[in-house]
Formats: sequence, C-alpha cells, structure tokens
Amino acid sequence: MTNNIEGRGGAVTAASVRSWLRERIRRGRLVPGQRLVEADIIAETGASRARVREALQRLEAEGLVAIEEFRGASVRRLSADEIRQIYRARLALEGIAAHDFAMADDPVRKTELVRLQDEMNTLEDTGDHRRFAALNDEWHDLILDGAGNDYIRTFVDRLRLPLYRLLFSAFYQPSRIDEANRGHRKVTAAILSGDAAAAETEMRQHIADALNAVSQLEDDLPS
Repeated sequence: MTNNIEGRGGAVTAASVRSWLRERIRRGRLVPGQRLVEADIIAETGASRARVREALQRLEAEGLVAIEEFRGASVRRLSADEIRQIYRARLALEGIAAHDFAMADDPVRKTELVRLQDEMNTLEDTGDHRRFAALNDEWHDLILDGAGNDYIRTFVDRLRLPLYRLLFSAFYQPSRIDEANRGHRKVTAAILSGDAAAAETEMRQHIADALNAVSQLEDDLPS
C-alpha cells in the first residue's frame, strides 16, 4: 500500500517528496542514522527516481540528510558539538528577532502573542506535551514574523529543522512545559512592554535553557 503524494497537475515533484520526507524526519518517523532507500521512497510516494534523488540532495543541503558514496542517503545524525553550535546561532538570531518585535508597531501580531501566551499558560501542570510543542512552534514563528527580517527568518528556519525531533522529545521531560513557559512569559512580557533590550536578553536565556534541556537527552547526543 502506497501513500502517493501529488504535486501540481498530479505530478509528483521533487519539492513534494522533500516535504514528505522532511515531515517524517521532523516527527521522528525517520530517525537519525536510518537509511533512506530510494526504491522504498519511490514505492511510497509514486515519484520518479530522478525526483527522489533531487529531493534527497535538497535535504542534504538543508542539513537533514547525509549522502555517502557507495552507501547512499540516511537521516543525518548531529553530534553534541553541532547541536551546541546550532543553539548558539539561534540564541543570537532569535534574540535579535525578539528585540525587533518589541520595537515594532504591530498591534495585530502582539494581540496574537497574548492569545498564544494565554493558551500556553493553561497547559502548565497538564502534561499535554504535544499541544505545548505545537504552541511553542507558533510562538517562535510569530516572533520571527513580528521581527520583519526575512533573513533572520530564513536562517532560523534552517537551523530549527535538524533539531525538531530533539525539541519535541525535550517536552516529554518532567516539568519541561513549566520551565519553558516561564521563559515564554518573560519574553512575551518584555515584547508587549516595548522593552527591546529585555526581550533580547530573555529570549537568549530561553534558548540557552532549551539547549540545557536538550542536552539531558543523552541518547540523542552522540559524542
């Protein structure tokens, strides 16, 4: 049984295969180190071999896939040092985004920020990890949008992709929802008050705390 996907006009494009694979990597259905067999992907998606290879090459450029001569493609496994480097880059970029959003005259997005924060507050002590992870994504995305800097948005999206499974797994640690939301509340309050310096500082601390949480997932951090 296949899960054929379609692009425009019914043709399976490299972009649609890339999105299909990316989502499975994000959700942990394809795990680090797992081989990505072209024949299996063709059978699942209905794509041509050329489109599958193009999709894998694009995912390699995004940092999600490793392609080795004679061994083919596999889901890329990040080292602990690579993960720290990614978080340090996010720390700087998302700090700037929070700073710029705080300074922006954008009442619509700031009203949406209040709504998201209120909903996240209701999830403390609930253990609803999946819903909180989804809201966490929306919160970060909204701040990136509010910053109005397309370059920061592009770079951060690229940095977050290889970490998605770890980020999601981290929310299953005891008390992680409450810890993360404490950081959210501080960033949100600073943005809403227009305190750009505090917004940047609190966001940088929030990302640093996230790195600490992910670092506790020892099985997912190869040396």
